Amino acid sequence: MCLVFLCDEEERVVDREKAPGNCPYCGGMVESMEVETQWRLCFLPLFFKHRRRFFCTFCSRQLVLYP
Repeated sequence: MCLVFLCDEEERVVDREKAPGNCPYCGGMVESMEVETQWRLCFLPLFFKHRRRFFCTFCSRQLVLYP
């Protein structure tokens, strides 16, 4: 039996830029963030994942993009 224990999950913002469109809740400006997630096992990096997140700058809601 192998047990894996993740010691740390770190997120950092790589880039921010204005996204087209308006917030459907308040009509504010939408901003996109490029986030890098890094999982570590006792200070050894295991996995990197880049993700783009959208949020409203006025009401601070995280917005989900459906294709």
